[in-house]
Amino acid sequence: MAKKGDKQKVAYIGMSADLVHPGHLNIIKEGAKLGEVVIGLLTDEAIASYKRLPYMSYEQRRIVVESIKGVSRVIPQTTLDYRPNLKLLKPDFVVHGDDWKGGVQRETRQQVIDTLEKWGGKLIEPAYTSNISSTALNNALKEVGTTPDIRLKRFRRLLGTKPIVRGIEVHNGITGLIVEHVSVSKNNKKEEFDFMWLSSLTDSTAKGKPDTELVDSTSRLTTIHDVLEITTKPLVYDGDTGGLAEHFPYTVRTLERLGVSAVIIEDKQGLKKNSLFGTAVKQELADPKAFAEKIRAGKKAQVTPDLMIIARLESMIAGKGVKDALKRAKIYIDAGADGIMIHSKEKSPKEVLSFCREYVKLKNKVPLVAVPSTYDTITEDELHKAGVSVVIYANHLLRSAYPAMVKTAQTILNHGRATEASQELCMPISEILTLIERKNNGS
Repeated sequence: MAKKGDKQKVAYIGMSADLVHPGHLNIIKEGAKLGEVVIGLLTDEAIASYKRLPYMSYEQRRIVVESIKGVSRVIPQTTLDYRPNLKLLKPDFVVHGDDWKGGVQRETRQQVIDTLEKWGGKLIEPAYTSNISSTALNNALKEVGTTPDIRLKRFRRLLGTKPIVRGIEVHNGITGLIVEHVSVSKNNKKEEFDFMWLSSLTDSTAKGKPDTELVDSTSRLTTIHDVLEITTKPLVYDGDTGGLAEHFPYTVRTLERLGVSAVIIEDKQGLKKNSLFGTAVKQELADPKAFAEKIRAGKKAQVTPDLMIIARLESMIAGKGVKDALKRAKIYIDAGADGIMIHSKEKSPKEVLSFCREYVKLKNKVPLVAVPSTYDTITEDELHKAGVSVVIYANHLLRSAYPAMVKTAQTILNHGRATEASQELCMPISEILTLIERKNNGS
C-alpha cells in the first residue's frame, strides 16, 4: 500500500451497503490498493432523507461491512454530504464509482473535489461495475416479499429515522400495490408513502356498507391478508373503538402475528358514527380511565415490543376542545399508549395546531399523528414544525376512485356504447391484463 512518510494513506469510501454486491466489493478493493480503507457508512437517517429506509439497520450493516476484506474501520456518515467526515479525517483519497458524474449526485461529487483540494487529496473513480443495479436488487426483494417480523418493526424504525412519516389509505390489493410502488422525484429526492393505513371507513365503503363497525373483524382480516400478501411496506390498522376491553387483547395478538405495525383506537363508545359528522350526530366519548384500561390490556397482551397501540383523541369531534384532549392524552400515555392521534373535522388547522402547541410542552409524550382530511391546506412541513411525527391521508384513494367510476358509467349510458369511455377514461385492456405482473416486477 502507498505510504506518506511513515503514515499510511487513507482512502475514504462512502456507502449505504444495504444490499452488498460486487460493485461495492470492487470499490473497496480499489481503495485497499491506495491505503487504509475507512468506510463512511450512511446512517438510517441519512439514507431515509433521500430514498426508502434501508432493509437492514445501521448496526446490522456495520457488522457486514466490517467483515469485508480490505476494510480497516467503519464510521457513521450522518448526512449525504461527505464534507463533515472529510474535514474530520482529511483523507488522501475518496473512492467512488464513476456513475455519479451526472444526475442527482453531481453536486455532491463537486463538493468532494473542492474539499479534497484544500489538503491535496484526490478523487479516485473506478469504472462503474456493469450489470449490477441496486434498484433491480431492491425490486427483486419486493417481489420475494417480506416477513411479519421485518414488517412489524419497520414502522418504529421509520419514526426513529424520518422527520415525518407519511401514509395513505388502502382498502384492497390494488390500492396496496399503488402505495407500494408509486413515487415521484422532487428536488433530486424520491418521495413515496412510507406506510399503508387500513381505513375502517374506506374498507366499509368499498363493501357498500356504513362506517358503523358493521363490517366484522373476520371480513377486515381478509382485507389485511389481501394487502399484506402483495406488499412489503408497514401497515397501520384502523381499529375503530377497539371493541370490548376483554376482546381487544385478542385483536392485538392477531395483528401482531400478521405483522401489522400499529393499531389506532378511538376513545368513543356506543354505536359508532363517523367522526367527520362531528356534533351533527351523537358522539359519545368513552370514560378516559376505562379507555386507558383497554390500552393497558392491549399492551399486556403483546408478545413483542414492536406493535404500537395509538390512542385517537375524539375530544374535538365531540366539541370538548383542546383542554379535554390534553387531559385524555396524558392519561393514555401513562397507560402505555405508543402514540397519540389528534382528530378534527374543522376545515381550518387552527384547532389542531392549538393542541400541538400545548402537547409539545408535555414532559412525557409519544409520537403525534395527524389526519388532515378536512383541514387539507396544511403541508407536511407545517405539521412537522408543529410537532407532528406521522401524517395519514385517510380516505383519498377511494374518494378519487368513486367519481372516476361514476363518470365512466355515465359516459357509457350517454353514448350507448363503450368506445368514448375506453378512449378517454380507461386503461387499455392489454395494460390491465399485465398490471399485476408489472407491479410485482417493480415496474
